[in-house]
Amino acid sequence: MKIYKLPAGTLLQHENQAFLGPEIDWDALLAHENLKDHIRAESNSWKAISAEEAEVVLAKGILSPMGNQEIWAAGVTYYRSRTARMEESQDAGGADFYDKVYNADRPELFFKATASRVSAPGSAVNIRKDSTWDVPEPELTLVISPSGKIQGYTCGNDMSSRSIEGENPLYLPQAKVYAGCAAIGPCLFITDKAIEETATIRLEIFRDSVLAFAGETALTQLKRKPQELAGWLFRADTFPIGCFLMTGTGIVPDDFTLEAGDRVRIGIDEIGVLENFIEKI
Repeated sequence: MKIYKLPAGTLLQHENQAFLGPEIDWDALLAHENLKDHIRAESNSWKAISAEEAEVVLAKGILSPMGNQEIWAAGVTYYRSRTARMEESQDAGGADFYDKVYNADRPELFFKATASRVSAPGSAVNIRKDSTWDVPEPELTLVISPSGKIQGYTCGNDMSSRSIEGENPLYLPQAKVYAGCAAIGPCLFITDKAIEETATIRLEIFRDSVLAFAGETALTQLKRKPQELAGWLFRADTFPIGCFLMTGTGIVPDDFTLEAGDRVRIGIDEIGVLENFIEKI
């Protein structure tokens, strides 16, 4: 099932049916340990609408499918990311760090965003004025319960300044955490099964309505299993209303930097497409 957060309501798509419901408390929603069963029970009283009516509702705009949950992120979980990070940090002497963390038992996990720093689908994500090399990072994002159980998935955009991180790995928080540094959506794909490892993640970047970059990767290239990453995140931390965890990127545009006005589309099989445009702050 897919659940969307609307400006004034909630939309559920399940088994070729659509249901329109009221605004809900997303902090309370994502605090449930049996999210799929809870949503199914809650939606029993929602209004059934046609697929065409659902498309009209979604076209009016959607919000980030979250409440006040924190977003965390994992790094260097794809070999492609390892190689790119080593190349960009070579001059700073930090290349070995990325090779070591790729092969270590402990993954790289870092805080990414509070809800106030997350952009809604269709709105702007930002690049920094003090950065010279900026890219989107398309990532499978986990919806995790307070006990650490993966309850669903969404598309994530982990905006990143490669020039700042490449200058010194200790600048990672500045390269990653700022206003408009992340987006998730378009919905939460709620399931009690693991997402298919053959699922494909796609990235398209348009400049002046022309495709400027395209790439894709498969979840089979993800070195660490999603539940492994979630387990490390919960080893010494608690999340009473649940949290989100971006699982890293396997698509790294080389010889390319984002510009204000660019449009970024991130698609993941089974979930949908997350689209945002670029502004500079």
